Amino acid sequence: MSPSFFEIVQLADGDYALRRIDDDAAPLVRISFSEEAREMLEDRDMSVAKAMIAAGIEAAGNISHDIDWEDDESDFVDSQPRYTLH
Repeated sequence: MSPSFFEIVQLADGDYALRRIDDDAAPLVRISFSEEAREMLEDRDMSVAKAMIAAGIEAAGNISHDIDWEDDESDFVDSQPRYTLH
């Protein structure tokens, strides 16, 4: 399997996305800022989007060591909330 390379792009609607360079499928990650947030960032929204994506990749790498990949998804209870409160 050849390694994948990724790129951060600004979409036509102003959102930022992380996608594989060689794949036109839906982006892996999409970041959207409200107009209020864009005004507060004063044209630094691309830098913030890059930092957010980098932090997400690092966090995913850190927790991937803690995941028991042998667990069966059927062990999850369906009554769990469909959201995560942070």
